Amino acid sequence: MNELEIIRHPQIHGLHIFFDSMEYRTPHFHSEWELTCVMENDLFACIDAQQILMHPGDMILIEPKQLHEYRCAGSPCTFLCMQVSEDLFPSLRGMHPEKILLGECTGEDLCSLLRRQLLDSILAYAEQKPQYELYCIGMAGLIMHTLLTNMPCRRMTSEEIAQLDKKNERLSRFLQYVDKNFRDRILLRDGFLRQTLNQSFQEYVATVRFNYACELMVKTDDKLLTICMDAGFSDYRYFSEAFQKRTGKTPDAYRQILRAGGHSNHLIRHSMHSREEFFTRGESISLCRKYADS
Repeated sequence: MNELEIIRHPQIHGLHIFFDSMEYRTPHFHSEWELTCVMENDLFACIDAQQILMHPGDMILIEPKQLHEYRCAGSPCTFLCMQVSEDLFPSLRGMHPEKILLGECTGEDLCSLLRRQLLDSILAYAEQKPQYELYCIGMAGLIMHTLLTNMPCRRMTSEEIAQLDKKNERLSRFLQYVDKNFRDRILLRDGFLRQTLNQSFQEYVATVRFNYACELMVKTDDKLLTICMDAGFSDYRYFSEAFQKRTGKTPDAYRQILRAGGHSNHLIRHSMHSREEFFTRGESISLCRKYADS
């Protein structure tokens, strides 16, 4: 899997607004701007090796091609996300905010305004009333204008953009290599990886193996020993220790939790790179009104 994530915009070209309930999303990057607002439970975000613990109400702005990783800090985190393509607003190209967490560079009044605008936007996006596309695009432009005129930011040079592209190409090759070979015994020592991912090569491979094992637990009826071998663990003891360390539970107990979790009417994405639940239009409208009243 190439972790240059492809964002699809099924409703409005260049704009995607959605609620997401996430347990984890491994390091990835994409070509859209991404504004994320935490709504329920805490979220660990790692952006370009900078770790941020986000609480409900906190917001971060991710620029295009910026490496980021998410994982919940306990119970799955529900957040509201808006992804904006630079094709929609070409003047955004090359802009580089100096800060990621909005609370570090904007006042609470402005953050509250942005949260309300995000909620107004997703309500219109989900209700799909006549001409809602114009409203959503206009709100997205207003939000981005508010962000980039109130946050310290600058325009990147062509040399900086070229260096970023080179770095991401190298990282993509590494991520693809792990995806193809994580079931085998692989070893690589490279300071670039620790500097970029804020973890060692073996730590990243162990995470991919664990996530893949969780995926097999949900999607197959295979025995745990078979899953252990298929996910690349060297023996069952190591497999069991990995689950105890990450979840505090045995593989069998955690499998029961995974299978019992979620809601059948949600769109669940569960793979070695993510476990997250997306919401229907009706659920999104209900969530929007719930958070607007809170």
